[in-house]
Amino acid sequence: MARRRKGRPVNGVILLDKPTGISSNDALQKVKRIYFAQKAGHTGALDPLATGMLPICLGEATKFSQFLLDSDKRYVVKAKLGERTNTSDSDGEVVETREVNVTQEQLEKCVASFKGETDQVPSMFSALKHQGRPLYEYAREGIEVPRESRKITVYSIELLRFEGDEIEMEVHCSKGTYIRTITDDLGEMLGCGAHVTYLRRTGVAKYPYEKMVTLEQLNELLEQAERDEVAPRELLDPLLMPMDTAVEDLPEVNLNAELTNLVQHGMPVQVLGAPEGTPLRMTSGEEKLFIGVAEINDDGKVAPKRLVVFHEEQSVEANS
Repeated sequence: MARRRKGRPVNGVILLDKPTGISSNDALQKVKRIYFAQKAGHTGALDPLATGMLPICLGEATKFSQFLLDSDKRYVVKAKLGERTNTSDSDGEVVETREVNVTQEQLEKCVASFKGETDQVPSMFSALKHQGRPLYEYAREGIEVPRESRKITVYSIELLRFEGDEIEMEVHCSKGTYIRTITDDLGEMLGCGAHVTYLRRTGVAKYPYEKMVTLEQLNELLEQAERDEVAPRELLDPLLMPMDTAVEDLPEVNLNAELTNLVQHGMPVQVLGAPEGTPLRMTSGEEKLFIGVAEINDDGKVAPKRLVVFHEEQSVEANS
């Protein structure tokens, strides 16, 4: 008999405003404990230095976290010119100091050059893995590991401020883009070096900035629930975004009760007009209840790939 999973089957996405100084996994574990969730996973790590939007998927929403990992991101970054560090941010050691002799015109031209598609070599101080170990572990041991460049896209990059040896930029980019690497490359282009001193993620996919909550706010709600003698979920669960927000950009295929029953048992079904070449967001009935993600198989049928398992206690329904 399978061992019962500890926690409750709460489903949804919490938009955590991660504080500086803790890892994304530490933040994830704190949220998981606060919600007493059976399952939890984040959707793309932020450096300990960084703050801002860290979508955390709870329960069945974890099945669709990959779609948020693949989504574009937005950042505000501050950097110091004239110093390079071994981590490309202020958490590292200064390895080179150079004079800053940069004009506004030079800076704006160099910043603008990062817009578009390019190849980027990930930093050694990153969570990417080599032979099962994060690159940063090798870096801390003084080991340089060969890394392949990856295609990234910077949709927009804007210089917000330039004062003395400090700059501030706003960046909208594709998945897998390292802002620290952009900053380090910018410093080399300017001939003076640079490193990140502040990094805040302001957007993931289409999630609204104003829906973010802090760990302090979540803990305050726990305390309020105890004072008011109510179940914590009554105060916490309304903060969750519906789990289908992770896949809201996918084409929808709506199924009737008969077809819903078939796909929930793992069977492909024929649906006229279902778009090919892309994952599909499956909904059921007139209420369009989100039931999972599918693909078109070789027979032209809608084949389920990730299905929502419904529990008696389902906190966040699709389209709620």
